[in-house]
Amino acid sequence: MESAEIARRWLRFFEERGHTVVPSASLIADDPTLLLVNAGMVPFKPFFLGEQAPPYPRATSIQKCVRTLDIDEVGKTTRHASFFQMCGNFSFGDYFKEQAIPMAWELLTRSQSEGGFGFPEDRLWVTVLHEDDESADLWQKTVGVSPERIQRRGPKDNYWHMGVPGPGGPCSEIYFDRGPEHGREGGPEADEERYLEVWNLVFMQYELSSVRSKVDFDVRGELPARNVDTGMGLERMATLLQGVDNLYEIDTTWQVLDRAAELAGKKYGSDTRTDVALRVVADHARTAVMLIGDGVAPGNEGRGYVLRRMMRRTIRNMRLLGAPETSMAELVDASIGAMAPQYPELERDRQRITQLAVAEEGSFNATLRSGTARFESAAVETKGSGAGVLPGHEAFRLHDTYGFPIDLTLEMAEEEGLTVDTEGFRRLMQEQRERARADAKAKKTGHGDVSVYREVADRIGRAVTFTGYDEVVGEGVVRGVLRDGVSVRSADEGDVVEIVLDRTPFYAEGGGQLADAGYLQLANGAQVEVYDVQQPVPGVIVHRGKVMAGEALVDIAAQSTVDIERRRAISRAHTATHMVHKAIREALGETATQAGSENAPGRFRFDFSAAGAVPPSVLRDVEQRVNALLAEDLPVSAEVMTQSEAVASGAMALFGEKYGDAVRVVSVGDWARELCGGTHAQRSGQLGLVTLLGESSIGAGVRRIEALVGADAYDFLSREHVLLAQVSEIVKARPEEAPERISALVERLRDAEKELEKIRSAAVLQAAGSLAASPTEVFGVSVVTSRAPDGTGADDLRKLVLDVRSRLGDDRPAVVAVAAVNAGRPVVVVAVNARGREWRLKAGALVRVAAQVLGGNGGGKDDVAQGGGTDASKVAEALAALEHTVGATVTG
Repeated sequence: MESAEIARRWLRFFEERGHTVVPSASLIADDPTLLLVNAGMVPFKPFFLGEQAPPYPRATSIQKCVRTLDIDEVGKTTRHASFFQMCGNFSFGDYFKEQAIPMAWELLTRSQSEGGFGFPEDRLWVTVLHEDDESADLWQKTVGVSPERIQRRGPKDNYWHMGVPGPGGPCSEIYFDRGPEHGREGGPEADEERYLEVWNLVFMQYELSSVRSKVDFDVRGELPARNVDTGMGLERMATLLQGVDNLYEIDTTWQVLDRAAELAGKKYGSDTRTDVALRVVADHARTAVMLIGDGVAPGNEGRGYVLRRMMRRTIRNMRLLGAPETSMAELVDASIGAMAPQYPELERDRQRITQLAVAEEGSFNATLRSGTARFESAAVETKGSGAGVLPGHEAFRLHDTYGFPIDLTLEMAEEEGLTVDTEGFRRLMQEQRERARADAKAKKTGHGDVSVYREVADRIGRAVTFTGYDEVVGEGVVRGVLRDGVSVRSADEGDVVEIVLDRTPFYAEGGGQLADAGYLQLANGAQVEVYDVQQPVPGVIVHRGKVMAGEALVDIAAQSTVDIERRRAISRAHTATHMVHKAIREALGETATQAGSENAPGRFRFDFSAAGAVPPSVLRDVEQRVNALLAEDLPVSAEVMTQSEAVASGAMALFGEKYGDAVRVVSVGDWARELCGGTHAQRSGQLGLVTLLGESSIGAGVRRIEALVGADAYDFLSREHVLLAQVSEIVKARPEEAPERISALVERLRDAEKELEKIRSAAVLQAAGSLAASPTEVFGVSVVTSRAPDGTGADDLRKLVLDVRSRLGDDRPAVVAVAAVNAGRPVVVVAVNARGREWRLKAGALVRVAAQVLGGNGGGKDDVAQGGGTDASKVAEALAALEHTVGATVTG
């Protein structure tokens, strides 16, 4: 069975069961925490997290995914691949285990002639979480799996969560026994090479309050709505259904591998080294085409680097195989041929994909020619000296001059029996980043050529004197005026300018602290509003602003006036950042080091290294610790000393920041001590209040705290106090009792909803007797059609229909169809008794007739089936069409 057919069967099966077919999302993740989509559920994360309301109660998709953690293992094994497709069906508070489990089993075991995958039932095993009796019972009693083939496993294997507080729940996995030739007996617990996982069903039913590891987490309670997230790897399914040994031999991968072998004049299976190279090419070329198709371009950062790395590994392996220098166009053609049946947009975008791939190949071929020669020379020199380590400066030279990614150098060195001085390479890379950071600062001033600023510096003859630690109003002389990046003698009213003084109290943006703002009053009466201050080159402070009146001239005296309220608010925020940094390290350990910050008027954000989310209790402790120290009114002081003296005094230095020999150390009492060039409050008590708004992830291993300081924090808490008072008034409780009262009300509401549901179900089922007592005769067939009360769920409809069919008996043919409208969407369930099926009446065919009238689709078995649609106004018409079809079938 071809991969495209596997995909079609999956989507058709679940669409017939009321699932909305959702096209694959782009590989470019709409998620700041992810570089690329790496799992089938990623596009649905906002629904599972409760951030957005899902537009449909159930969905199905085949999602493109890329994972790069094991990229170096691709090709070396037959199990690792960078690109894969995840077939999924999802329920957002709609159905749960009792429907998800039978549906999975039905699709897997239904014969291929009837649209299933045709797996023999006696070769399928399932696993459940140790304490998940409910799933085990469903597998055994509802599906009919033998107890010997149901294995219970711990949370390491059978529990799912996202690694952070949020939804979680048990998993149930389905395995296929490939036979004794693949390993030992005993089920998945004994051998997961023989027993291959084909499907994972995740049941999200709990809310996790904290997550420390895969198996260590706290459960807050039940989720308000239980969800289902299942996944079946399309490539793994293709491996089994196509009867091949591994994923490199399935149709979509083999087409690329076969073309690569043909281009290189090699035969797959001839030797290990050739096989590894061909597998790398097959996987990476296909992944590259999918990434380019979704808009990724080769680059040196982020997802662009992922693509470039894969393409360069592909190109180099083709060269090692002896293929022509220009092979990418052929590999792209093969990849599009393999994947276009599932993703026709690749065919439409063929020209752009090919052009980009060929351009990267040409660029890298030139790099390979020159860089390989340099590498080989360096390798010979290294071996000749008796060393086994390629120097870091050689690895950096290959990267900087020849464009060799460090991964490629490491790979080539390994082939030569060498290692690489990666520490030396990283040090040189860091120095280069510092130079790039200086360039970025220059660009922020609106002028890329820094020579004009150096000319001003030469005219001053020394660095601009910063007086802002001691004053906010100061006297100076205009030494430079720039307009549109060009040095001028004067600027007129309305001009946007950059002004350099010989001395200034204005703080230039740096160290996470935003720039000062204010005014320059020139001696000739001209006035300049300053809204940004930068330091494009060391020692030159540039005031960027607008001439509000008069003419700004060079070599004229000027009075600088800093916006004192803004400065004080920013300084308070900066001091608060230092204090939170210290408190976080006390709470989480020395590894929780600052990774960035922004100090703005009345608020700050603080980024730091952390393996996972910070529990709310820890944030509360940090907030309390900081505010307790504010109340102690600790003095905030600054000293200038050497770096060695600063380290000896216990001052923290931020990783990645560059400091001179003389450094400024800011201390908050004897508690927090940190290297810092920013401005600060004079005493901790001046901060007034610090309120942490919360923390979140901004990338792998990096968390962000956002907070308010001073009046902003007070205003926030004041609003919160008013809100709490309003809530307390509504629930008639004192503020401290409000959470418990609200919790009790919510619990009562849930209980009431459950009771209403029971009453509604009972009321629906009570109608069974009257419906069975008065069927309509249609050419010898007893037909019952009815509309249940709005809000009746699919499960209750099914129970009602089966009850009515049971009451009608099997003496004569009978069809029962009942519809209802739930949440604005019509649902219909049809059942046919054994005698009716003998008369060629099939529930699946009948329900499709009704569902099509309703603007949807449906399906199921011959005895009972379900469908739905979007047009609730046509329920009566749909039931009439079904009744007409019954007559047409028995008389046709």
